[in-house]
Amino acid sequence: MRIATSQFQATMNRGLQFNQDKLAQLTDQMASGNKIQLPSDDPVTNVRLSRLTREEAIVGQYRDNIGAIKIRLEKNETYLSSMTADINQAQDLLVWASDGGNAAADLGSMVNPLTSLRDSLFYSANTKDQEGRYIFSGTLTNTQAITYDPTAPVGARYTYTGNLNQQQVVVGNGITQVANENVSGLETLLNQLDTSIAELSAPGVTPATPSLKAALSANLDGTKTTLDLVSGKIADLGGAQNILSTLDNNHANVSLSNQTAMTTLGQLDYGLAATELNGYNLALQSSYKAYAKVSNLSLFNVL
Repeated sequence: MRIATSQFQATMNRGLQFNQDKLAQLTDQMASGNKIQLPSDDPVTNVRLSRLTREEAIVGQYRDNIGAIKIRLEKNETYLSSMTADINQAQDLLVWASDGGNAAADLGSMVNPLTSLRDSLFYSANTKDQEGRYIFSGTLTNTQAITYDPTAPVGARYTYTGNLNQQQVVVGNGITQVANENVSGLETLLNQLDTSIAELSAPGVTPATPSLKAALSANLDGTKTTLDLVSGKIADLGGAQNILSTLDNNHANVSLSNQTAMTTLGQLDYGLAATELNGYNLALQSSYKAYAKVSNLSLFNVL
């Protein structure tokens, strides 16, 4: 059977082009380490990789959110613990002040430490973060948590001016965590301390003074109530951090699984690729030699 020269050349060109395309594809794969260069290389695997990539991005965002929230909760817990220490010290002083054996000088000596503790609590309640936002004002981060009005009567100078709204942050599929805190209720203790300080500062005050006894009694009850309030918040923050740590570990396991699957599906097998590269290279060289040999043949070669 005779084969036309044009038919032979077309066939050889197709074979050469195919081998060259495969060599170029394998070279690109080996250079990038990725088995799939174009979606058309393996549409099914490409869809799987796209889904895994999207899921990995979502899990990464969850973990970023958890990391940011944990830092915020740890700081909140530190400041609240400082408040707890101040409240305990104030409670000790109030118990001492309630002792009927105190002299007037003893009562007067308690004014300065109680004033320092009151101011320390007020300062801690209005703590700002690194961005200059109040951390205990609920969601009103540009508003002081507790404000002081010197023109108001004693016992009503401190007011909580934040809100009780919660900032929910997504930390998992359908899972949110409160990221902010408030100190509503602390203003009551500050007003009670203000009243006790004013009573202790009054001239001629004695342990038997009725107004002083009433102020100290109310203040002691207030310290217990506020201490329970702040301690409860600290416990909640600690529990939330434990939950977030567990959730972050779960996300880490999911992320590892995703990355393993992505590697399995998308990473190139260099051993197999090198073997195929050598095979197509050999086929290309053979095709060139065959093409050159056949191109030089004519009918005179067989006569």
